[in-house]
Formats: sequence, structure tokens, C-alpha cells
Amino acid sequence: MAEPWQTAEIPGPKKALVITKPKIVSAMIRRAKRPILIVGHEAAEIDLDGESLIDYLIRLSNLAGMPIVATAHTVRYFIDRGFRPDAWMPILDIANRLRDPNWSGLDGNGQYDLAIFVGIQYYMEWVVLSGLKHFSPKLKTISLDRFYQPHASWSFPNLNMKDWIACLKVIEEDLKERGG
Repeated sequence: MAEPWQTAEIPGPKKALVITKPKIVSAMIRRAKRPILIVGHEAAEIDLDGESLIDYLIRLSNLAGMPIVATAHTVRYFIDRGFRPDAWMPILDIANRLRDPNWSGLDGNGQYDLAIFVGIQYYMEWVVLSGLKHFSPKLKTISLDRFYQPHASWSFPNLNMKDWIACLKVIEEDLKERGG
């Protein structure tokens, strides 16, 4: 059983399922009818063995056909790479839209059934996922960050950087092999 990375936070009785095999994530992405990727500013600061996490997320989005919402000033890092995210808005704005049953998505084609979060400050992601867990029960959430997020539907356990990078590579390779 994984424990929250941030001590003294009590998540309640319903906690995230731990991602023990990264292929679980790629399988969930493939099964989702409408997945969405929400990227925070910490993604621009993370180096994955000589590559920015932003570059990895662009490939992940392209492989899975997933729209990206860039939060905070993260949009700049995408545009610098010649990639235009589908939306740019504050994290609380996209969180409120995801829990709104009347929101028809970025493209007007309906609600999302899977929201993947990465690169958001731990305590902010904690609060956002808690709100979605309680007020958007049909939405499945995945935290791709390397620290356990108990309010997500699925989360990695607390991982060291080497193991986390290996997990991200498995997700990408599985999506390439089986198709997004």
C-alpha cells in the first residue's frame, strides 16, 4: 500500500489504486473514449535522461490522440517546440470544467472520461484530484507524477527518478506497439 508523499495529509478511506505495471496506464488510455492530458509548469523543469518531460508529453499526446491543456506558463514551452496545446488555462479552471456535467469539452464533443495529470505541484494536484474524486465520480483520473497521489483513481507509488523514467518509457513503447 502506498502512502502519500506529503505527510500529515489524510486522504480518506477511498485511495488511488497503485500503478504496479506501467502498461496499465497505456491500456487505460487506449480504452478511454475521450482522454485529456493536463500539464503543469513542473513538466518544463523535469529532465528525463537528457530530454524534457514536455517533449515526452508531446509524443504521448500524438500517440494517443489526446488533447493537452497547458496550465500556468507551461504553454510557452510547448510553443517553443512548435506544438500548440489544445488549451491554455489555470489548473483550477480546467478542474472546474472537468467536474461540470454541462461542459462539452474543448472541442464541443462531450465530457472526458479519463484525465491524466502531470507536472502540477503536489499539493495543488492533491486538492484538484480530491475535488474531482468527490464531485465528478464518472471521471477516471491518473497521476503520472512520481509521487503517490491518493485522490487520483490511479497513481504511481513514490518512485525514485530512475524507476519513474523507466515507467514512462514503458507507457510510450506500449502505445507505439499497440497503437494509441
